[in-house]
Amino acid sequence: MDITIHTTALPHTDPDASVAFYRDALGFEVRTDVGQGTMRWITVGPAGQPDMSILLAPPAADPGITEDERRVIAEMMAKGTYGWILLATHDLDGTFAKVQAADAEVVQEPTEQPYGVRDCAFRDPAGNLIRIQELQG
Repeated sequence: MDITIHTTALPHTDPDASVAFYRDALGFEVRTDVGQGTMRWITVGPAGQPDMSILLAPPAADPGITEDERRVIAEMMAKGTYGWILLATHDLDGTFAKVQAADAEVVQEPTEQPYGVRDCAFRDPAGNLIRIQELQG
């Protein structure tokens, strides 16, 4: 079987702020940007990895979602418990400094975890948790 991860999705509430975070703070390429206003679907991804993308999408855009479900999604996003992603780098300290300098909300400074990885964490403009793990070797 030949399966790869092509795209994963995270919600956004402010497409311009999300583009600025992923492009300027993380150094990702903006690959597509369709729609208008807050109803924009944007794909971003790391340079040199054209086959892997993050889709930044309006939350609860599915017409089958009820108003109660939309409210729950909005509440979870506000608490930062709705979406998250784990990224990796060989230079955790340099990456942390760059993202912190872009005024991203720091959740955790680089830390050696008891389960054997060193990582840090930020929130993107929509409240999604972005964990960045240090690659060894």
